[in-house]
Amino acid sequence: MATLRLEIVTPDKLAFEGDVESVVIPGSEGELGVLPMHIPLMTQIKPGEVVITQNGKKDYLAVGEGFATVTQTNVNILTDMAIEWQHIDETAAEAAIERAKSTLAGRHDLSEEEVASVQASLLKSLAQLHVRRRHHS
Repeated sequence: MATLRLEIVTPDKLAFEGDVESVVIPGSEGELGVLPMHIPLMTQIKPGEVVITQNGKKDYLAVGEGFATVTQTNVNILTDMAIEWQHIDETAAEAAIERAKSTLAGRHDLSEEEVASVQASLLKSLAQLHVRRRHHS
């Protein structure tokens, strides 16, 4: 069976590297499923879930914002966050969501950049919580 070489890179680590049968990416226009021999493209990704199929098994990661490049044989994802669902701390994610919501509720004294930063943090925490709850057994 044909495979793709997948690399998921964050600023501080190589989060995933391996040969996979397929990968689903949370693109800015919706989910993007990639199989071997896919048409080459580059797309922005949004906070959400990456689904990796490797050796017939699925694995799930919460990712933040970033970019993905796809060729017929490779998928490279550069993102500011990548966490396997098993390593997501649900309590910490819930607390981060509440902090962000509280900060945004009193946003009258925040700059546009601060609001954007808090909103980005909120989206990443929501992605983590969604992925964790969806796959928690």
